[in-house]
Amino acid sequence: MKNSIFLFCFIIISYRSIAQDYLVTKYGVNADSTVVLTNAIQKVIDKAAAEGGGNIVFSKGTYLTGALFFKPKTKLILQEGAVLKGSDEIRDYPLLPSRMEGQNQLYYAALINAYFVDDFSINGPGSINGNGTKFWKAFWEHRDTMNKAKKPWTNLEVHRPRLIFLWGCNKVTIQNTKFRNAGFWTTHLYQCKNVLVDGCDIRSPYAPIPAPSTDGIDLDVCSKVVIRNCYISVNDDAIAIKGGKGIEAHLLPQNGIVEDVLIEGCTFGESHGSLTLGSEAIHVRNITMRNCKMDNKTSILRIKMRPDTYQIYENISIEGITGKCGILLALAPWTQFYDLAGRTEKPFGTVRNISFTNIQVECNRIGDIKGNPDDRISDISFKNVTAKAIAPTLITGKYPNITTEKMIVNGSDFVIK
Repeated sequence: MKNSIFLFCFIIISYRSIAQDYLVTKYGVNADSTVVLTNAIQKVIDKAAAEGGGNIVFSKGTYLTGALFFKPKTKLILQEGAVLKGSDEIRDYPLLPSRMEGQNQLYYAALINAYFVDDFSINGPGSINGNGTKFWKAFWEHRDTMNKAKKPWTNLEVHRPRLIFLWGCNKVTIQNTKFRNAGFWTTHLYQCKNVLVDGCDIRSPYAPIPAPSTDGIDLDVCSKVVIRNCYISVNDDAIAIKGGKGIEAHLLPQNGIVEDVLIEGCTFGESHGSLTLGSEAIHVRNITMRNCKMDNKTSILRIKMRPDTYQIYENISIEGITGKCGILLALAPWTQFYDLAGRTEKPFGTVRNISFTNIQVECNRIGDIKGNPDDRISDISFKNVTAKAIAPTLITGKYPNITTEKMIVNGSDFVIK
């Protein structure tokens, strides 16, 4: 048995070692931050795919490009000092079938796209820069105009590209890469399985121009995901769990569960929530965040309860967290773009088996647990927690089985009142 395993590993290693490198500069693609190189780069990807696959390699330099589409058996390698820089013209990102905000719809391509490409990988240590400033300015200008006119508006009205979009890919590796300044979400994985995100650095700014909706990693109907040794600081949710929204979302085949996710050894800078369930999710289970450091003023775990969507959040474990944060647990209603589609039905959410264990943090407060009137929330525990809190409060409502054990806040035993 051992010999068979060794032989299999040797075959895999040998295959990877002989995969052909396609250094783009050898195929007429020169590092040029002033000329959009989309067509020239895409020709290299297509050539590699036609010849049986290979690594699309970028050496040191800045390469300005629009949307790129990776094909089966092609991979992306960014060497030290290599920067893939996104065009800031939306015309360089074609409109095509996609997935946005929990719904399948036409939307603009991301900078890096892979549709049903198994064994896809992105490897650094270079970077992918969305060059999002123009998109951010347009977003804030539109928001201010609509608010001044007292008109409703949505996130999708200002057309902005994501940085990465992977759809239906199995065995994905994103490793040792820097991601910067996305126009919209940074890394969006939809219907992907067996994913590793390792050693990546994901950032978008709060100043001087805030980068709106730049989620670090969005897991949308995904399973068997490991996120480890990453740094994430963005102007929205750091890691967001998605899967569908709306009164019939749980019945639609394009939506589904997110399960079996491990987040470990990561550091979380500022965001809207280090780990957020929602704002569009129908079923989330078996999520573990462990041995991570907080360096922010936001929540460790944020749970958004949509009153227009049936939701189940279960088996979420937060373990071994240190550092500074705003709040350990923030659970509250979420009504952004609320829509019952004319129905009188009242969807509700179910939250159960959420645990915080071995936590040592400085924070603003402990937790807020306040769902919608019909939500069913139970079995939330805090064990071996030591916290120094500005406001030592844990608001629990009347939900059953909210418990603490060996919980010390500001030097004293903490008891739920």
